[in-house]
Amino acid sequence: MTARNPAPQVSATIYSVAEAAGVSIATVSRVLQGTTAVSERTRAKVLDAVDQLDYIPVAAARSLAVRHHEAIGLVLPELRGPYYSELLMGFEGAASELGLGVVVALGETARAPGSESFARMSAGVDGLAVLGGAVPDGLLRRTARQKPVVLLASDNLAGVEGLHAENAGSAQRLAAHLLDEHGRRRLAFAGDPDRAPDVRARYLGFASALTERGLAVPQPLRSGMRESDGRQLADLVLAGDLTADACVCANDELAIAMMDRLERAGRRLPDDLAVVGWDDIMAARYVRPRLTTVAQPVRELGALAAIRLHDRISGGAARADPTVLDTTVVFRGSCGCPDP
Repeated sequence: MTARNPAPQVSATIYSVAEAAGVSIATVSRVLQGTTAVSERTRAKVLDAVDQLDYIPVAAARSLAVRHHEAIGLVLPELRGPYYSELLMGFEGAASELGLGVVVALGETARAPGSESFARMSAGVDGLAVLGGAVPDGLLRRTARQKPVVLLASDNLAGVEGLHAENAGSAQRLAAHLLDEHGRRRLAFAGDPDRAPDVRARYLGFASALTERGLAVPQPLRSGMRESDGRQLADLVLAGDLTADACVCANDELAIAMMDRLERAGRRLPDDLAVVGWDDIMAARYVRPRLTTVAQPVRELGALAAIRLHDRISGGAARADPTVLDTTVVFRGSCGCPDP
């Protein structure tokens, strides 16, 4: 008996997207171009159809298939702050040593909901490194079918290799230290787990330490990650709306800004409130008290992303499991330990 050949896979078209969403092809085109003359409900229906059908516009797909640009891309939400600059320096340095150019995409260009805008941005590179949460998952998966993509600060996504620093274990150790060594019992977590995979992992580690000790796990304080957000957190403390005796911040910027505002208002740290951060940026060693935090190899993470993309572009296979770099809890005065 002769085996039947499988039916060829039919690529989705703008017509099939329009049919699935129940709209016109003109509406699909407007959504993919990022115009605002479409209701949010209609936009959501179109994007859901795009994701379900794995649709990539013809021109964009053709561009995505082009190789040998001798350049790789890095997609970040912004460049403000030490984390992103360290990541970029590591990425650019390794790419330069490998003879590759670097294209950086920021902000709304990277997060635009339409496949077409993202594909145009990525068409001029041979591979992409994308910070977790910066681009919708469905769009990443479709792009990864056309060229190598690695996901930074995140676990693997289907078809996309992940690279990240260890988060949950160090967050658990940090929270356990506050509980066991310093007797804190009303811990808060500052940062939004829904904004980024690494923040989510830190919150899970934080929650695990409390659960193991029979303590209730508070909802996270869903703040942003900037200095202004840290000042707003401090204002909650000063107004009596936040009665925690320790605050685990998702990054050092939040922690340092919070400490500065509280100390200026006459609060004693860590006596009134222990504050800890994440990243071990340079300023963490110079504030008073010095900041207890978690050191992660950000520059090494950026360099590894460039190296993995080069390997993939050269024909290497994506790794089945994410690559995880070690992190280290650094104890200083802001949690109650003696300052070194």
